This record gives sequence, C-alpha cells and structure tokens, in this order.
Amino acid sequence: MTEAAATTGRRPWTIPDWMDLLLRFLVGGTFVYASFDKILDPAGFAQSIAHYRMAPAWLLHPAAMLLPWLELAAGAAMILGRARRGAAWLVILMLVMFMAAIGTAMARGLDISCGCFGTDDADAVGLSLLLRDLALLAGAAVLAAAQGIRRSF
Repeated sequence: MTEAAATTGRRPWTIPDWMDLLLRFLVGGTFVYASFDKILDPAGFAQSIAHYRMAPAWLLHPAAMLLPWLELAAGAAMILGRARRGAAWLVILMLVMFMAAIGTAMARGLDISCGCFGTDDADAVGLSLLLRDLALLAGAAVLAAAQGIRRSF
C-alpha cells in the first residue's frame, strides 16, 4: 500500500495484469506504429498538419519533427512498462490535442485525411476517427489512473 493510501485509509486502484499488458500493447503499439512514417517523412507530415489550418507556418516543421518522436517515446515506454503512468499522461495530452484538431476540422467542413499514420493515411477526418481516438484515450486513462503491475520487459 502506498503512503498516501495508508494515510487516507483507501487502497490504490489496480487492474488485472492481463488488462495492464493488453492496454499497454494496444495503446503503446498504436503510438509506436503511428510514429514510423512520420519520422521517415517529416516534410509530408508537416503538410498533413498544414491541412488542418490550425498552426502558423513557422510551427509546422518543428511540430512535424518533434511529435512523431514523442509518439515513439511514449508508445515504447508504455509497451516496456517504463514510466508507464507518465507515458500514459503524455499519450492522453496528445490524444486530446488530436481530438481537438479533428473536431475543429469537422466543424469547419474540411475534407482532409487525418495524417495519423503518415502521409499515405487514407482515413478521412470524421466521427469514426474521433471514436477511435476516444477508445485510445479511455485505455490511456485507465493506465494513468491504475496502479497496474510492476514488472517490465
């Protein structure tokens, strides 16, 4: 029991080992996979970001260089169980940002591909994309809130 739990009399919330591993691999694996094409083609990813018409031109290339590496680091940390909760919070922040971008693109009627998995991504911005991100957000939130298992690979 953690010190905070001992002083408040509450036990920390835990999830079964199988659920912890499943969520770590699903959410973390999605972020690792999503990072590959973007790392290999930052100029193409910068163009995908530009299609959303939300960021100033000077921010496109720095964002296209940084974001895929953050996705890779957070995803790998989740899979490996290293700093799992911190990685989950980073994923949550990225997903909220992605969902905001998708929502504003939908509200403005933009007919664009999301760029989620690189420049060849054919997924159009829409409700199904928001639901996919919501499912990933739920998984990341469980990992951020739960104590989970302590072992890592």
